[in-house]
Amino acid sequence: MEWMLMAWHKFADFSGRARRKEYWMFVLGVVIVSVVLQIIDGIVGTAPYLAGLFSLAALVPSIAVGVRRLHDQDKSGWFMLLGLIPVVGIVLLVFMCLEGTSGPNQYGPDPKAG
Repeated sequence: MEWMLMAWHKFADFSGRARRKEYWMFVLGVVIVSVVLQIIDGIVGTAPYLAGLFSLAALVPSIAVGVRRLHDQDKSGWFMLLGLIPVVGIVLLVFMCLEGTSGPNQYGPDPKAG
């Protein structure tokens, strides 16, 4: 649970590095909460207001943890824009799955080291 909340504590921190575990646990947490809220929206009969509001609230932390994940691989955060290009955005998924650089890089110390 701690890993799912770590990115929320760094809400709009676009500097530094994020491990794969931090990124994927954040994604898992967002998906679980979104599914639960969509079910609640369906039961209550409201349009997808709860899930939509949560998705809006999770937008900035999602971008921030994605940028930090790219920084872990010594890549610029601007690579996040690849997600806007159909089909080419799959490259971003591959980047998120790759291991980060060992040791410190231009974006900070290795998050696995400490």
